[in-house]
Amino acid sequence: MRPTNFRRLNERQISEIVIANRDGSDLKVVFQTGELIEAPNWTPDGKWLIYNADGRLFRISVDGSDGPYRINTAPVEDLNNDHVLAPDGKSIFVSSNDDHLYQCPIDGGVPVKLSNDHDPARRFTYYLHGISPDGQTLAYVGYERGGDVTVTRICTIPAAGGEDIVLSDGSCPVDGPEYSADGKWLYFNSEAAASEPGHAQIFRMLADGSNVEQLTDDERVNWFPHAAPDGTIFAYISFPKGTLGHPSDKQVIIRVMDPDGANQRDIDSFNGGQGTINVTSWAPDSSRFAYVRYPILG
Repeated sequence: MRPTNFRRLNERQISEIVIANRDGSDLKVVFQTGELIEAPNWTPDGKWLIYNADGRLFRISVDGSDGPYRINTAPVEDLNNDHVLAPDGKSIFVSSNDDHLYQCPIDGGVPVKLSNDHDPARRFTYYLHGISPDGQTLAYVGYERGGDVTVTRICTIPAAGGEDIVLSDGSCPVDGPEYSADGKWLYFNSEAAASEPGHAQIFRMLADGSNVEQLTDDERVNWFPHAAPDGTIFAYISFPKGTLGHPSDKQVIIRVMDPDGANQRDIDSFNGGQGTINVTSWAPDSSRFAYVRYPILG
């Protein structure tokens, strides 16, 4: 059954896949469409971008000249914009709106469920965000809505399926866990230091959940840190002050920073947010990265 709850573009709005050099130079729009598309991954062979649209996955060449082509994931066709690629380029890991994680071949095929069943009263959802450099472990947000309380925690699970490991205590909202290029750290956004609701900043902790460090500290709302494969630079999305969560249609800024949070600098500013850069989208040589803008045409 096809889902009916996916968001749509507004009237006169389009989606644009943009590729930028790591220093912000040479921004290129490589694909435009009147359909809502989200969250491009860059394949490890450097040839393709994989994105989601309407609960499905598609691939298009990096220059936009070839495709898009659908990646068949039937019967799981209610995918959200949380998907990561195996380092060997053979598999894609996805989050479904049925609350679970799946693995399927990069060229399409029947997905295999990886996540665990929880007590229905917990209303537990897996939101996938990262994969370890060795391809053995997935990092995700465990989103729990039992009773009147919503709790988010940074968690991991073996990429082959297995035990859920909880790394944060649920005391504040967290999201976007992603491994550093060497696998030592997990980077994520958190409201641990927030003086008002929604004021997320970028943090990191060792992969075992210890030694938490805050990396950004400004008035904007910072989400989704993404490591370049060479480990020397991170990209993230910055929302306006006062933003709650990571909504669509905000005047966002794409920023980059050093792994320790130093040398933050702006790359691009535009109408965007949800779907812009939810997943890592760095080129395998770390020279460029992709994201999605959502301009409203005059």
